[in-house]
Amino acid sequence: MTEFFDSLETRSPDERDSALFAALPEQVALAQADAPAFTKLLAGIDPASVTDRAALARLPVVRKSELIDLQQADPPFASLIAVPKGELRRVFASPGPIYDPEGWDNDWWRIGRALFAAGFRRGDLMHNCFSYHFTPGGVMFESGAHALGCPVFPAGVGNTEQQAQAVADLKPAGYGGTPSFLKIILEKAEEMGLDHSSLTKACVSGEALLPPLRQSLKDLGVAVTQCYATADLGLIAYETQAQQGLVVDEGVIVEIVRPGTGDPVPDGEVGEVVVTSFNPDYPLIRFATGDLSAVLAGASPCGRTNLRLKGWMGRADQTTKVKGMFVHPRQVADVSKRHPDILRARLVVDKAGEGDALILNVESASADPALAAAIRDTFQSLCKLKTEVVFHPVGGLPNDGIVIQDKRV
Repeated sequence: MTEFFDSLETRSPDERDSALFAALPEQVALAQADAPAFTKLLAGIDPASVTDRAALARLPVVRKSELIDLQQADPPFASLIAVPKGELRRVFASPGPIYDPEGWDNDWWRIGRALFAAGFRRGDLMHNCFSYHFTPGGVMFESGAHALGCPVFPAGVGNTEQQAQAVADLKPAGYGGTPSFLKIILEKAEEMGLDHSSLTKACVSGEALLPPLRQSLKDLGVAVTQCYATADLGLIAYETQAQQGLVVDEGVIVEIVRPGTGDPVPDGEVGEVVVTSFNPDYPLIRFATGDLSAVLAGASPCGRTNLRLKGWMGRADQTTKVKGMFVHPRQVADVSKRHPDILRARLVVDKAGEGDALILNVESASADPALAAAIRDTFQSLCKLKTEVVFHPVGGLPNDGIVIQDKRV
C-alpha cells in the first residue's frame, strides 16, 4: 500500500514548477477565450509570456471579497466561468450569497488527495457531516471519497442522537465535517452508551482545529487531520500524518502576497493567500482568498515536497473607517511603494479623546525626520487623513500580516 496519493506529491520542487508553469499559459489562454470577465481583466496579456512566478505576479488579482458585488452586477457567476451554465453538473449558494459552479469531472474539487493523506483507503465508509443543502461541502467530500473508492453515509448536520446511533450501527471508518461537530457526536455516543470505536480517522475543515480540540478528539479515539478548501477553488492545502503545516495541493499555484496588493512577500512572511487554479470550468487566475497564511521553510517530514502553509492566520481584508473615510490595506502599501526605505508598514487606529488617532508604524533602516515628514505628506495625499509616523528597526514589527490594526474595536 503506497503512502502517497500519486507520484506528483514527491516530485522535486523544480520538476513541479516546470510542469505547472508549462501548463499555465494554456490556462491563461482558456480563461481569456472562454470566461468573458477574464477576457477583459487579462486584455493585452500574452499567455505565452506567463511562464514563471514573476510573470504570474504581474497579472491582476481577483478578490473573493468582491465576488458578491461582481455576481450581483453580472449574475449568476460574474462571467468568470468558462462553460455555459447549462453544461454544469450542480450550482451551489454559499453565504453572501456567492454562487458556485460544479463541473462533471470526478473529484472536481480534488478533495480525494486530502482524504488519502488523512488515512482513507478504498472500502472505508465515511460518515460525512458536511451540509448537502445549498453549500457544496457535502458534495465536495463525497466526490473525494468516491474517487478513492470509499462509500459515504450522507449524514449532513444536526440530529445528534441519530448521528451517534448511525456511527454505532454502520461502523464508519472515518469522518468528514467540522471538528467541533465530531466532538459533539462522539460525546453523545458516550452519553448514550454507544460504540464509536470503528471511527478512528477524520478529515476536517470549515473551522479552526485548535490543539485542545485535536487532543480531545484523539482522547476519544480519532486521529484528525485538516484541509484548507473553498467552494470556488476546491482543495488548496491539506495536513498529512506529520501534522507540520498544510501541504499545497498539486492542482494549484499558491502565492502569499501583501494584503491589499498583488505583490508577493518573502517566504515566511505572513500575507494573503492567492491561488491560481487549473480547473477548466472555473479558471480562477490569481484569486485572492482573503485568508492570511505564510510559507513554512523546508519540505514536510512525510515525504511530500510541495510548499507548506502554516494554516489559517486571520483575515486579509482589514479595511477600516476613520473620520468618515475608508482606509484600505492597499493604500498603506501604496505609501510604502512611494518610499523605498520602508520595508514594512502597519497603521494603528486608536481613540484619542473624542476623536481618532492614526500612527503609521514603519520598519526601516532609516529614522530620518525628513523621511518621516515625507511619509506623512504621502499618507495625507493618498488617504486624505493625517498620521504620525513611528520608526521601528528592521524586524521590529510583528510578522502577522496585519497592515491596519483598529484598536477602537
